[in-house]
Order: sequence, then C-alpha cells, then structure tokens
Amino acid sequence: MAAVKSKDTKPELRLRKELWRRGLRYRKNCGEIIGKPDIIFPWYKIAVFCDGEFWHGYDWEKNKSRIKSNTKYWHAKINRNMERDNEVNIRLQREGWILLRYWEHQIRKNLSECADEIEAIVREKKAEYAAWNAK
Repeated sequence: MAAVKSKDTKPELRLRKELWRRGLRYRKNCGEIIGKPDIIFPWYKIAVFCDGEFWHGYDWEKNKSRIKSNTKYWHAKINRNMERDNEVNIRLQREGWILLRYWEHQIRKNLSECADEIEAIVREKKAEYAAWNAK
C-alpha cells in the first residue's frame, strides 16, 4: 500500500503533459478544493479527476468478485471511495464547478480524446469570460 500513489500517477502525468503541450495552464492536486482534483483550471472552475479502476470501483459489480483476500475490508473501502466520489461530485457541482472524470484506461487508450474534451471546455469558458469582461 505504501507504493500506491495518490498523485502524479502515470495516467495523470500523461494527461497533464498533453494539456501543457497544447498550451493549457492548470494547477495540480489542489488540496483547497474538496476531493483534491488532479487538475484544475480555477479561473474557469473546471476540475479534472484521473481515477484508477481498482480504487474507484470501475465496473464494480463485475470486478468485486475478483478480490480473493481480505474481501470484507476491500469491499468496504472501495464502496466508501465510490460514495466519496459521488459526494465530491455533488458538492462541486453545487459550487458551480464543471467536473470531468476519466478512468485510467480512457487516458491510456484515448489520451488525445480526453485532452480534446478538456481543451474544448477550457476554450469555451475562456471565450465566455472574455465576452463577459468586454461588456
């Protein structure tokens, strides 16, 4: 467990490098915001999470039977992680944040599509902000 990283994971680093290459500037692992998003664009209120399949319960109903040891502990832990993710989503949305959550396999297989989506939303918010300031 000590080797498990909560920040600067490989998928997160790949996504950040791609966003940086595209000229998008962000903050990372912001502890002041609930849920500690992996990437944020604070001036546009956009939060990006890079979720690991195991830790965040990807396809949980199918995959939970694969855990063979200490199942009670792991089922409780991962169920709580999924509950916490939902609580974070609800709270951030109430506070006006745009949430983007990507599974690690999405980033690994479709990095450019994930970055395209983020870039489009950032550019849209930037245009809205510029139009608002021009008034």
